[in-house]
Amino acid sequence: MEDTGPGQGGAERLHCVVRFSEKNEPGYDYGQSDLQNLNNGTMRLQIEKLNVFVNGYHILKDVDLVVYKGEIHSILGANGTGKSSLAYTIMGLESYEVRSGRILFEGEDITRLPVWERARRGITLAWQEPARFEGLTVRQYLLLSRRASKKGPPPEEALLRVGLEPSRYLDRALDESLSGGERKRIELASVLAMMPKLVILDEPDSGIDALSINFITDSIRLFAKLGASVLLITHHEEVAAMADRSSTMCGGTVLKTGSPDEVARFYRLHCRECEHVNEPEEEVARNV
Repeated sequence: MEDTGPGQGGAERLHCVVRFSEKNEPGYDYGQSDLQNLNNGTMRLQIEKLNVFVNGYHILKDVDLVVYKGEIHSILGANGTGKSSLAYTIMGLESYEVRSGRILFEGEDITRLPVWERARRGITLAWQEPARFEGLTVRQYLLLSRRASKKGPPPEEALLRVGLEPSRYLDRALDESLSGGERKRIELASVLAMMPKLVILDEPDSGIDALSINFITDSIRLFAKLGASVLLITHHEEVAAMADRSSTMCGGTVLKTGSPDEVARFYRLHCRECEHVNEPEEEVARNV
């Protein structure tokens, strides 16, 4: 699993040359001014000074983040920088121990709530590797997803929304016979059927074909159009660019939040290859 401690992560390893204390200094731009008019600035998710440990490793460090109602917010960063750990912590997975800080969802402190209570409140996580359910058809899977809210579209419409022909897919088994792109699009259809308030997408663009990418980005925009907030986790600048705002992570903390263009520029200018993960040196970068 990604981000479980120092030295783990993928082949792409970046090092952000920036002094962590800068993000809390006067004048630091969290990018919130860009969204003053989005749904009247209604905060759906607010994370304050979050510190998280897994197996004794300090993997998230003083994380601050705000996601507004109807906002697409991308999290940009290399493997091993804490992106997936942040997603799993928001969802409430048990192995992610919050030692300080808090997570607010629609004003309620959910920091200590279990996974199922967060799901009941409208938080959904789409995994980087979609689950396979032996013995279930696509139709049954989508009906189970819709049962949670009873507000989402029926299976046929949900599939059409992600660019899959219902007559070809409804009665297929949800197993290894489906390609990676097909499984991700079906998982997005299941999320649509749930009609959640917050959708967390962990690397939805990884390992899929170009055609599926287009349908997936269209689905993400649809979530926001329907009033959901989307936390989009990626290490591709092109995918992060579709967001209303973006944040970049390194060493388990959020270094900058702003427009996708300025965050991508920060990412390119102040991150370089290194031999360690989750342990960035606290050097001062000029002109940050």
